Amino acid sequence: MPSAPKVIISCAITGSIHTPSMSPHLPVTPQEIAESALGAAEAGAAIVHLHARNPADGRPDQSPEAFEPFLRVIKQRSDVVVNLTTGGSPYMAVEERVRPAEVWRPEIASLNMGSMNFGLFPMLNRYKAFQHDWERPMLEGSHDLVFRNSFKDIRYALDTLNQTGARYEFECYDTSHLYNLHYFWSEGLVRAPLFIQTCFGLLGGIGSHPDDVMHMKRTADRLFGDNYRWSVLAAGQAQMKVAAMAASMGGHVRVGLEDSLWLGKGQLAQSNAAQVTRVRQILEGLGLEIATPDDAREILSLKGGDHVGF
Repeated sequence: MPSAPKVIISCAITGSIHTPSMSPHLPVTPQEIAESALGAAEAGAAIVHLHARNPADGRPDQSPEAFEPFLRVIKQRSDVVVNLTTGGSPYMAVEERVRPAEVWRPEIASLNMGSMNFGLFPMLNRYKAFQHDWERPMLEGSHDLVFRNSFKDIRYALDTLNQTGARYEFECYDTSHLYNLHYFWSEGLVRAPLFIQTCFGLLGGIGSHPDDVMHMKRTADRLFGDNYRWSVLAAGQAQMKVAAMAASMGGHVRVGLEDSLWLGKGQLAQSNAAQVTRVRQILEGLGLEIATPDDAREILSLKGGDHVGF
C-alpha cells in the first residue's frame, strides 16, 4: 500500500449502534444529521458516512425517503464526499440495507465483507435507563445476533450498486473479511484502488491492540499490494489511538459518533466536528496534510459529486 500523500478523514455521523439515550449529542433528525455532517466537513472531514434514523424515536431507518432531506441539504451546502451505508442495522436484510444507495447513487457506499457475531450487549452495563422502548431489546438481542453478510448477500450488493458507478468503503472486521474481499476482487467484481476500512474493537470482530492493527495491515499488504488505500476505525476509547497509529503508517482515518460517543475519558463528544478537530490535531501534529474532498476523489478514483442521484 502506498503511503497517503494526504490523509482522508472520514466521519461516520450517527450509525445504528448507539441509541439516543446514550448521548444527547447523537444526531437523530434529518436536520441534526445534516448540520452535524456539514460541521464535520467544515472541520476537515473529506467524507461523511451516513445512516438515517426515525426522527420520532431515533431507531435506524433504511428507507430511501429517510435519507432524502439531509442528502439534499448536504449537497446544496458542501462539496464533501457522501458515503451511504449498506450496513444499515445488523437486524435488517441486505435488500433493505442496499436500497438507499441504489436509489441515491452516492460516490461511495459502505459494504461489510463478512458475517460476524455482533455483540452490543456489553453497553447494558453502562446504560440503565432508556428513553424509547426499542433501545434495550435491541441491545439485549445482540446476545444472539449474527450480522449476516454471506457471499450471496455481498454479490447482491455488488450486482445492484456496480451499475451506479459507486465505489465502496469495504468494512473488514477480521482477516477473513480481507480474504472475502480478495475473492471478489479476483473475480473482477470490484476494481482497484480498493478503499479498505479495517474496523477494530467491536465485540465479534478483531480487537484494537496494536498487534491487531499490524496484523490486518500486513494481511492487506500481502493480498492487495499497491491496489488498495487503507483506512481505520476503532470503537470507543481506542478511536484516537488506532487513528494515530494508522496515520503514522501511511493510512487514512475514520472518526464519528457512530464509532465512539466520546472525545476523551469521561467526556462526551458534543459534535462530530469535535472528533474531526481532535483527529486533525493528531494528524497535523505528525506532520501530515489533510485531504480535501477533491483530494479524496482523486485518491479513491471516485466518479464525482455531479454524478450522484441527489
